[in-house]
Amino acid sequence: MPRSRPTRRARAAAVAVGVLLTALGAAAPALAVTGTYPSGGGRHGSAAVGGERVVCTSGTPGLAPTLSRDIADAFQGRKDTPALALYDASTQTSCRFRADAAYDSASVVKVTVLGALLRQAQEAHRPLTDREGQLATAMITRSDNAATSKLWRQVGPDGIRHFLTLAGMTHTVPGDGPSWGLTQITADDQLTLMRLLTHDNEVLGPGARSYALRLMGHVAPDQRWGAPAGHPADATAQVKNGWLPRTTDGWRVHSVAAFTGGGHDYGLAVLSRGNRTMDYGIATIEAASRVIHRDLGAATT
Repeated sequence: MPRSRPTRRARAAAVAVGVLLTALGAAAPALAVTGTYPSGGGRHGSAAVGGERVVCTSGTPGLAPTLSRDIADAFQGRKDTPALALYDASTQTSCRFRADAAYDSASVVKVTVLGALLRQAQEAHRPLTDREGQLATAMITRSDNAATSKLWRQVGPDGIRHFLTLAGMTHTVPGDGPSWGLTQITADDQLTLMRLLTHDNEVLGPGARSYALRLMGHVAPDQRWGAPAGHPADATAQVKNGWLPRTTDGWRVHSVAAFTGGGHDYGLAVLSRGNRTMDYGIATIEAASRVIHRDLGAATT
């Protein structure tokens, strides 16, 4: 998988990240981190995209139908095959579109690798080593493939599966052998991971979660496309993107992100395949992301 975007986005950008290698500590009290938010007394929205539907529920009157319609409009006419999952804790909102469909992970699996590494360190009651911190920083902030391969081997298939089980990511299937980029993921499971990183749970303690979000908040500037497009200025965007061209079904282009701070608490996963170019996939993701940020912002002002 290429390490950076082709054409104008291909410029490598180094990011100076002060990595805090603190002890990861005991897990905080558990809160539910999976599932969808309640419908708020029948506040539903549904809109068609081809033969499938964007379905939203919300505790905020009028938001679910607005979101479902606007997401569907953003996807209408696109030549790729997208999937989307959204939660917003502030408005008790959930949206799904093809959220249980399987996609090649490309580099978004790197957040799962990081989660599994942090879980192993937590179970061993130790901080990350200097080497682990350097590899984790390169893997997330620069999407470095060599660093990912080293951590993938270190954590091992049992460690990856152990984390997936604990996290409730039941539809994620690790890639065979060294093929971490061919891990099968769903938008639902990626959203579960974003929620895991931003809410108290029994899988990752507060130190581990803060560490992961810190790295995702400092990705290289040329990799901050996708789900953060149009996000509120007072929100902190923590993102990881993935891109992978294959001989069948074109480019896989994905973006997963969590938005916190300034009263915001929501996560978004948008996956796509069948893109004729990487930029085409990015445009699909960003069109949906912009209307989501706009609609959520309007609902909370």
